[in-house]
Amino acid sequence: MSSAHRFDRGHTDDLMTFLAASPSPYHAVANTAERLEKAGFRQVAETDAWDGQAGGRYVTRGGAVIAWYVPEGASPATPFRIIGAHTDSPNLRVKPLPDTGAHGWRQVAVELYGGTLLNTWLDRDLGLSGRLTLRDGSHHLVNVDRPLLRVPQLAIHLDRGVNQDGLKLDKQRHMTPIWGLGEVSEGDLIRFVAEEAGVAAEEVAGWDLMTHSVEAPAYLGRDRELLAGPRMDNLLSVHAGLAALIAASTSADLPYIPVLAAFDHEENGSQSDTGAEGPLLGNVLERSVFARGGAYEDRARAFAGTVCLSSDTGHAVHPNYSERHEPGHHPMPNGGPILKVNVNQRYATDGGGRAVFAAACERAGVPMQHFVSNNAVACGTTIGPITAARHGISTVDIGVAILSMHSARELCGAEDPHLLAAALTAFLEG
Repeated sequence: MSSAHRFDRGHTDDLMTFLAASPSPYHAVANTAERLEKAGFRQVAETDAWDGQAGGRYVTRGGAVIAWYVPEGASPATPFRIIGAHTDSPNLRVKPLPDTGAHGWRQVAVELYGGTLLNTWLDRDLGLSGRLTLRDGSHHLVNVDRPLLRVPQLAIHLDRGVNQDGLKLDKQRHMTPIWGLGEVSEGDLIRFVAEEAGVAAEEVAGWDLMTHSVEAPAYLGRDRELLAGPRMDNLLSVHAGLAALIAASTSADLPYIPVLAAFDHEENGSQSDTGAEGPLLGNVLERSVFARGGAYEDRARAFAGTVCLSSDTGHAVHPNYSERHEPGHHPMPNGGPILKVNVNQRYATDGGGRAVFAAACERAGVPMQHFVSNNAVACGTTIGPITAARHGISTVDIGVAILSMHSARELCGAEDPHLLAAALTAFLEG
């Protein structure tokens, strides 16, 4: 590793701040937008006409944000370099009629979002975050970042075989958090959340609320070489991509237009107007081409030369379950970003994509690792294949190796976030 990219604890410290301040996709987008504004980017509305001037722009829609930087002299056919990521993480989300309870306990009705690792939400102090939508159509962020909810596990005295037979959780009956004592009263939760947000409860017409662990991110290990925290899948990539885009925007003579595309709803299939399978990214890229005076021919040429890095977390080798991993590919924390390969197109990487990413890592002076699934274990997927198929864009799947993926609290190497950001910056700068 080059001395220029030794462990930057400042980057990891900043990631911890970003994670703690982003308990929901809507908060992640707001924090991303704030950082973009400070870097000189300006927000454009989808309903407005766009100009083709040089500089940084960004668009937000719900839990998604797309930002790009047009360098001086960019032509309508200038290709894009895209970092793709997602803002959502598995959790417990509040149902439309949230007030429930039994036997003198007041509870909150929740629905499971994404591939939630259920046991990690037990006996954990939970806050509540998300957004409220008012009758006038405006959205208001809310973050109750203190112990408010808890999903209590059954005591071992009432489940004597739990350590021998394994924990068995019914998704409907056993995952309902408590938040107090007393009689259930319809409207209680939303009245409470509205007060926390500083809005009138009678003006609330809708909500998108979810639980989060209130335990702060923290360094872990004898030498603090590990990082434990929530939502690293995949806010780690959003944060790294944001740092890379801002760094690239200060570079001279960019041969590409650098882009950060952070989508919502990856954890449940990406099929939404803010997900990777929706039209948002294609619309933004096309409008950028047309705003610079381009036509369909320019759009086709730009897309043909475009490359996307789909950056999402992957699996580090687990010391207690090594048999679940491919024997010849054991990614380790602090070993640098991983290149993810699956010949059945669960990941979009091919040989050409490998060459692009390897070159970026070499320019950045960071090591690169490889991940492939054990043939006997089903492989997950990302926004990579979706992006490649929907837009006809060459796409490469990469990320950072972590443990406890989809847990309420995940674990990565403390050096890897900075190493990923360095590689992404080199990729955007070409």
